[in-house]
Order: sequence, then structure tokens, then C-alpha cells
Amino acid sequence: MNRFKYILAGALTLLLITESWAQRRTDPEAEEEVYNSVSSIGITTNTNSGILGGFVYRHSKALPTLLKGKHQFRYLALELVNVKHPKEIASQNFITGSRFTYGKKNYLFVLRPEYGREIMFFNRHADEGISISGIVAAGPSIGLEKPYIIQFQSRPGVIVSEPYDEIKHAQTELIVGSGSFFQGFDKTSIVPGLHLKTALSFELSAFRDNMTGLEIGFLTEAFTRKIIIMPFAQNRSFFTSGYVTLYFGNKK
Repeated sequence: MNRFKYILAGALTLLLITESWAQRRTDPEAEEEVYNSVSSIGITTNTNSGILGGFVYRHSKALPTLLKGKHQFRYLALELVNVKHPKEIASQNFITGSRFTYGKKNYLFVLRPEYGREIMFFNRHADEGISISGIVAAGPSIGLEKPYIIQFQSRPGVIVSEPYDEIKHAQTELIVGSGSFFQGFDKTSIVPGLHLKTALSFELSAFRDNMTGLEIGFLTEAFTRKIIIMPFAQNRSFFTSGYVTLYFGNKK
């Protein structure tokens, strides 16, 4: 919740700054920037993830018609994000020094293809200023429920790497640490779902053909069943999150 407040505070700060900038522009003859498409890649964080939440590819293509006098774009994106349970707390084995998350049964990774519209509220002029646009997009959510692998002392002197099981591994003192992240992908379950997001995009480019920007938004997501991340805690099939994406790309 605190991270969501920070995201909202950041969005409001940017809005106030850009509104002030827009009001100060007085040159009606300034050349408005025109382009047909934008491609960018970005890193994202959200209120259901760690500092690094995932990666995203974005592509916007100009449409020939205006929407209430505003330029509009076809918005396409592909996101891959990691979704964590709020009860996840990493612990450390003081004997081996290895870290693990007690009670974690599965990772949840989500692949999100998106289609939507991007509406330009404020456009840049020449190589100055900030562009602001609104985004509404939706699409399928492909949930990848991957087992969390631990190292467990099955008998004295024997340590095995296997998926965490809340019954089999009830003796937590025998958990040595977490296993390799790359183990367990062959046991991954696919859980389909849908998502919808709304966002504001702030383009902070320094050069006309290159771009740097922020996308700040809110996402809702529903799966066909509960995702079991922490079996001893409440698990959900419906998720909401606030997010921030820092993206880099180019325009044509």
C-alpha cells in the first residue's frame, strides 16, 4: 500500500510540473512534433513485485483519425512480470548462509500481450518540453506457476533439491536454502486470465528521434483459478496493482 502511495504521489507531481510547463508556453507558432510510430523497451516495478518487476516492449502507431481533436495511436505491448505474495519474507540459514523464502510454494510469472489506444493530451514542440498521453489497454494474461525449489536435508549428509511441499517439508530446520532458479521450469503450470490497464505516459526525450519516458498506471487482472504462491496464506485469482515503467526507444 505504501508503494502505491509513492506511485500516486509521483504521478501527481509529474502532472503538476507538466501542467505548469504547458501553461507557460506562449508561442503559438512553435512547430508541433509529428511522428508515425514509436518503439520502446522498458523495465517495470509494481506494488506486487520487488524493485525489478519485469520487462516490457511497447509499440504505438499513429491512426489517421483524430479523437475529439487529439492525436490517437494504436497501442501494442508485451509484458513479462513477476508477481509476489505480500507475505513473502526472505530468511537466511545461519549455518549455511543461504537464503530462502519460507512457505513459498510457487513463483508466478505473467506474460501479458496488450492491445489498446493511446491518446495524446499534450504534444512536444520541436525538441522541447514533455509529451503526455493516456493509455487504455487490455489482453490475455498467461500465468506461469513455477514451483519454488528448496534444498532439503532428506537424511543426515544428504541434501536434495526439490519443489517445496508444505507437508513434506514441515521441519523447517532441515531446509538448507533455496535451489537454483532455473530448476522446476519443466513442472510449470499455465493458468490463463485477462487484464485491463489504464495509464499516463510522460515522454521526457532529449533528442527528437530518441525517447525516454515514464508510464504510470493501474492494472487489474483475473485468472481462471487461485494462484497458489503461499499455501499458508490467502491466495487469490484476482489481482490489482499500481505500476511504473521506465522506457527507452525511438520514433519514426
